[in-house]
Amino acid sequence: MQRSHIFGIAGLIIGLVIGFFGANSLNRNATVSQVAEASSPMPGSADQPAAATTAQPQPDVSEMLQKAGSEPQNFAVQMRTGDMYARIGRFEQAIEYYLKGIVLKPEDLNANVVLANAYFDSGQFDKAADFYTKALAINPADLNARTDLGATFVERPAPDYVRAVEEFNSVLAVNPKHALSLYYLGIAQSRSGNPGEAQKTLSRLESSDPNSDLVLRLRQNLASK
Repeated sequence: MQRSHIFGIAGLIIGLVIGFFGANSLNRNATVSQVAEASSPMPGSADQPAAATTAQPQPDVSEMLQKAGSEPQNFAVQMRTGDMYARIGRFEQAIEYYLKGIVLKPEDLNANVVLANAYFDSGQFDKAADFYTKALAINPADLNARTDLGATFVERPAPDYVRAVEEFNSVLAVNPKHALSLYYLGIAQSRSGNPGEAQKTLSRLESSDPNSDLVLRLRQNLASK
């Protein structure tokens, strides 16, 4: 094995150990983002890992990479390798393996969502939107994916706040207490020049989930405008 490959694997192992604890503090579940910073993208929830980070043994990195290379038709292996990279914030590598997996199972809901999350977390919001849209075609009732789709329209360089609000309102029509949709609805309203509506949304979030970190984050975000 070449020295560069050895050092690369060693670095990945160290990154997994460090990234595990960092990712735990952000705590995105298997298919949806949570908030890290009020002023930063959330999904698919761009400052969050794309895969679940519950306490579990770290993978044998060398073995996993070798298996991913030797078993290109193994969907589970490709996705687990993508998860390994996403867990430490190396989203470009995660995307590489998620794409290999999704070629094998293009209609797999979770595969589409975690790929969308990785694109979101790498700041590629247009591509993230494509895969959230595909996930919603598979399961239109996935409120988390719809929220993250709306968030892509908030966070892209040329925001489309009208479309974003439509997506959030669609979620809230089904679940009026969906915290992340309320948060992002308030952000969209504030950034599009509707501070009064944003304050009303903050009140809704406070009423529905007063102990949520999102309440403080939205309050701080609105106060900074």
